[in-house]
Amino acid sequence: METSIEEININEIKGFKIGQAQDHEAATGCTVIICENGSTCGVDVRGGSPGTRDTDALNPLNNREKTYSVLLSGGSSFGLDAAGGVMKFLEQRKIGRDMEVAFVPNVCAAILFDLKCGRHDIRPDERMGYTACENAFAGQKWESGNYGAGTGATIGNVYGDDRAMKGGIGSFAFRHNGLYAGAIVAVNCVGDVYDGSKKIAGARSACGKGFADTELALLKANDTHTDLFGSNTIIGCIITNACLTKAQATRLASLGQNGIARAVRPAHTVFDGDTIFAMCTGEKEASLDSVGVLAVKAVEYAILDAVKNAETYDKYIAAKDIIDLKGIGGI
Repeated sequence: METSIEEININEIKGFKIGQAQDHEAATGCTVIICENGSTCGVDVRGGSPGTRDTDALNPLNNREKTYSVLLSGGSSFGLDAAGGVMKFLEQRKIGRDMEVAFVPNVCAAILFDLKCGRHDIRPDERMGYTACENAFAGQKWESGNYGAGTGATIGNVYGDDRAMKGGIGSFAFRHNGLYAGAIVAVNCVGDVYDGSKKIAGARSACGKGFADTELALLKANDTHTDLFGSNTIIGCIITNACLTKAQATRLASLGQNGIARAVRPAHTVFDGDTIFAMCTGEKEASLDSVGVLAVKAVEYAILDAVKNAETYDKYIAAKDIIDLKGIGGI
């Protein structure tokens, strides 16, 4: 008998703890996903302006068996400092690879550029990364929008910050016959965000009452040889209970990028640093394609969830304040 795909809360996927910390006034923050027992992890970096930490070790050819945490952070490259706080927190709890003299908790990270939103001189640091871990272990309730790595995220600044909109962080998860897959995504993209054929966020028109076309703007930039500043990206992490090899986890991360392509136009530009991780606990035997179906859908809807829950900050207008978002981000 055919069963349907069931929408679930991201916290229902066992084996993971998720925490967020942010400075709302400064408009920056970080989000941590922790797997205490270690996960098989892959990564796919598709954008042209990435900022990452410890991703080379995830290459299936390299000797990294387990990854204990993925950090998503604002703060541009400065935000990678927050990973030190994650390392410190996990080591104190003896979570990581036992190297006799120390427990080494392999922590991967990706960052987004949010320095133009809020205060540019305050960025996620070791303390904020540590706080996000504390929140994860305290059972922090998941919140989408202006939280964690999405606190200072913006969308569609191809015509400048005055015509950009507020991005954020979102999550979505699904279950099908005991197989669980979800995604956490921070949305800070150059491109416009679509729910199917309906544009719901992106570069605004000059009058501010409608949307401009980012794809057309990029074509015009080519015609005029304009150099657009690379200050955007989508970063995210797929989590699943599927049992996959390291190579398959890498492929799953690659499939996850299709979720970005479904929701963002254009996706994976040279001005973006689009990076997707995939963490697998290995509890459920499953084909890569079956996990991919759930994961791609989760990434797409996590992006919509981020946009739906974003709140206006300063000049960055949230989608909910200019269009009707009823039905967006749900199945």
